[in-house]
Amino acid sequence: MFEWLAGFPPASQALIGTLFTYGVTALGAGLVFFFKTINKAVLNSMLGFAAGVMIAASFWSLLAPAIEMSTDQGQIAWLTVAIGFLAGGLFLWLIDKLLPHLHIGLEKNQAEGIKTSWQRSILLVLAITLHNIPEGLAVGVAFGAAASGIPSASLAGAVALAIGIGLQNFPEGAAVAIPLRREGFSRKKAFLFGQASGLVEPIAGVLGAFAVISMRAILPYALAFAAGAMIYVVIEELIPEAQNNRGGSSTDLATIGCMLGFAVMMALDVGLG
Repeated sequence: MFEWLAGFPPASQALIGTLFTYGVTALGAGLVFFFKTINKAVLNSMLGFAAGVMIAASFWSLLAPAIEMSTDQGQIAWLTVAIGFLAGGLFLWLIDKLLPHLHIGLEKNQAEGIKTSWQRSILLVLAITLHNIPEGLAVGVAFGAAASGIPSASLAGAVALAIGIGLQNFPEGAAVAIPLRREGFSRKKAFLFGQASGLVEPIAGVLGAFAVISMRAILPYALAFAAGAMIYVVIEELIPEAQNNRGGSSTDLATIGCMLGFAVMMALDVGLG
C-alpha cells in the first residue's frame, strides 16, 4: 500500500508525513470560515479524542518499538526507555516554562512562560504550537526508525502514526482559529493564525528523522523521548482543558472522546503496522 513512499529517503518520508499532519491542522482551522463559535462540549470531546490518540501512539508507535530495539542492542531495556521517556517530559516542561503561551478560555494575565507583552492571539497560537512539537518529532522519529530495518518499526506503522496525529490535529486547528474569530479577528486572519500553529511539525519531523538515521544508537532513546513529550502534553494540557467543566456532561463527552481516540489510534497502528 505504501510502496511509493518507500522510494523516498527517511527525512523526505518524515517531511511528507508531517506536511500531511500540518495540512489537517489547516483543514481544522478552515472551520472558521463556517463557524464563529464552537460548542464547549464539542470542543472538550475533540480535545479528549486528541488525548486518546496521543496516549495510544505513545505506546504502540513509540515505546513498544523502543523496548524491542534497546533489547536487541543489548541495553537494559527498562532503563533506556525510562531515561528517554523522562527526558522527553523534562524537555516539554522546560519549553512550557520558557515559551510564553496562553491556554484557551483563560485571560491574558494567566499566560504561562516568560512574561511578555505579546498579543493574546500570539499566545493562543503558541499554546497549540507547543502541542505540535512532540507530535512532529514523533512522526519524524517513527519514519527514521522504520528505515533502520527493525521489524517492530515498520513504514506502515510510521504512516499509521502520521494518520493518527493528523486526525487529532483537526480539532487543534479549530481550537485556535474559532476562538480567535470569536475575539473579533477576520475569518482570514483567524485561519492564518490557526494553520500557523502546525508549521512546527514538518520542522520537528525532519529534525527527528535526521537525528535517528545519523545516530542509530540513540534510536530507542529518541522513540521514548517523543513518547514522554507527548504524554507530558496530554497530562499537562489536553486532559485538563477537556475536563475544565467538572461535573458537566461535556466532561463525559471528553472522556468518551479520549476512549475513542485511543481505540482509533490502536486500530490504526495494529491494523497497518
